[in-house]
Amino acid sequence: MPLFRKKADPISARSKELESQISALQTQIHQLSNKIETPPRTAKTSHSQPRVRSTAKPNEPTVVPPRPPPAAIREPVFEQLDYQKSKVPPEIESSSDRYNDLGVRKYDIFGAFRRLKNHFRGTPTSNPKLVSYLAAGSIKGLRPLRYEKRIARNRFIFLSIFFALILWGVIMAINK
Repeated sequence: MPLFRKKADPISARSKELESQISALQTQIHQLSNKIETPPRTAKTSHSQPRVRSTAKPNEPTVVPPRPPPAAIREPVFEQLDYQKSKVPPEIESSSDRYNDLGVRKYDIFGAFRRLKNHFRGTPTSNPKLVSYLAAGSIKGLRPLRYEKRIARNRFIFLSIFFALILWGVIMAINK
């Protein structure tokens, strides 16, 4: 019965394909890195450092680069930060345009309205191109976002009317 069968999601199928490709590439990278780290030892090369030949003088013998001492491999570098630069100058904080005579901060009606508007607007999307694809319905197999919004709006209206009728019935039952 195809009525109760769930339709295949093209995004999840594509993500499974990509994950399998990623895992195959990771195993291949791991195999190649193991091959590089453990080169075959011959009688001539007793050390694990690669032999480097000078390109400036091709007839010269090969040169083995020296190994760095173990203590000088990598030491963490700490930088001194000047916290005084990041602080706001005191003359700006104590200016009379931000505080009234009693030292209380003045109310900024336009700033409050802007914060309220940004609060309801929400954060901007991290991937606006994906949002435009979802809104337009450009991804094959997915419905456009405006269709989903219409379904959600109609569901909300239906449930609101349903609960209002239940509330009206309860009030009528209590009054009798």
